[in-house]
Amino acid sequence: MIIGKEAVSASDGETIDVLDPSTGETFATVPFGTERDVDKAVRTARQSFETDWGHLTATERGRILMSWSNLILRDLEKLAELECRDTGKPISQANSDIRACARYFEYYGSAADKIHGQTIPYSLDTSVMAIRVPLGVTAHIIPWNYPAQIYGRSVAASLAAGNACVCKPAELACMTPLALTRLGIEAGLPAGALNIVTGDGARTGSALAAHPGIDHISFTGSNATGSHVAQAAARNHVPVTLELGGKSPQILFSDANLKEAIPTVVNAIIQNGGQTCTAGSRVLIHRDIYDEVIETLAARIRELTVGPGASDPHCGPLISGPQRDRVQRFVKLAESDKLRIAASASLPDDLPAGGFYLAPMLIHRVPLEHQLEQQEIFGPILTAYSFRDEDDAVSLANGTPYGLAASVWTQDGSRALRVAHRIQAGQVFINNYGAGGGIELPFGGVKHSGHGREKGFEGLLSFTTIKTITTRYA
Repeated sequence: MIIGKEAVSASDGETIDVLDPSTGETFATVPFGTERDVDKAVRTARQSFETDWGHLTATERGRILMSWSNLILRDLEKLAELECRDTGKPISQANSDIRACARYFEYYGSAADKIHGQTIPYSLDTSVMAIRVPLGVTAHIIPWNYPAQIYGRSVAASLAAGNACVCKPAELACMTPLALTRLGIEAGLPAGALNIVTGDGARTGSALAAHPGIDHISFTGSNATGSHVAQAAARNHVPVTLELGGKSPQILFSDANLKEAIPTVVNAIIQNGGQTCTAGSRVLIHRDIYDEVIETLAARIRELTVGPGASDPHCGPLISGPQRDRVQRFVKLAESDKLRIAASASLPDDLPAGGFYLAPMLIHRVPLEHQLEQQEIFGPILTAYSFRDEDDAVSLANGTPYGLAASVWTQDGSRALRVAHRIQAGQVFINNYGAGGGIELPFGGVKHSGHGREKGFEGLLSFTTIKTITTRYA
């Protein structure tokens, strides 16, 4: 772990094995942080916030973050290899994730000195300022599917706003957050401005979420865990940003440009093995083109390659054995309910025996009320259903508890905007789809997909609060 600027073991000496999902083999161990370790990290962050880090100007903070970005790009290849080995994702996707992480530090570093307040006309003898100030010590609970990216979007924004941070990466994928933090120290980050405590959610994460010294929590993960985090935060009256699950629909109208849409639909479900909150896991197809689209999608699914992340296949392994088993239960449910599997990729015979592999597949004509449509599968399983008209498409799109992202494919501009406005989601893409969108684009969900916004300037401002100062003239 990293507390202050020091690499430290857990207070009780306990460790956690880190597995390579491509082989199932242990390639590292990390400390299993205790409640005592969490407390030490929070107190160290508070000390830095009230002294070294908290006394830097916004310009100085920004320069450190931008220098940090350059160091990430310097070590791009090494960090991408580490991300690939830790998560199992294809090396090209890991490379993109590290580049995105660097961009977060560049973006928020350049924005650090642009957090402006306002003056408010009140009375002739009084001056009123409403200024934005940092919250204090922020907690960041990072998931295993995009450890580098989500570390960047969360930690960089908070540090740019002037907070000190305690980060708890997922025990299944925590190697890049540790490596990235060491680069931050190299860039000039003062001791205690950012602290990393490794461990699981039940012990380490719970201790961090419930700690009374935390002023804000940023959590990305499952709905069930998000509820526990929110409840723990509520006991200390701490605000929470929750980015939770999704069942993001991709709507193809009869005039959709299928040459562009089909590859995008497939990529949106196989990216990171489907282990993406914004995975385009549902495709809704106008009935006039349904058979044609299913046939084309099925052909592309069958062509997908599966293998170790280092070989850069279309789809790598899932993160762990339990995660693979969970996704397989959905497949067995589809089979038992006699849903039709329209296509499945093939698993090569020479895959490492201990790896956590699962073939991408397309299941079609899945009723809206079925579990495969209502629950987040978090694997490379694409479900399909047909719709009659615009109203039917919107009803199907909004017919789950989630609302994170969506896409609309049509050449009719008026229809595209009408549907985009009616869809209940934090992000809607028209004739394109980007899982999570760009660094500059506000991101977050509605309904069970969470609340609060990350990315863009909205993400930066979420780590601040308004302080009103009134001065009466003598």
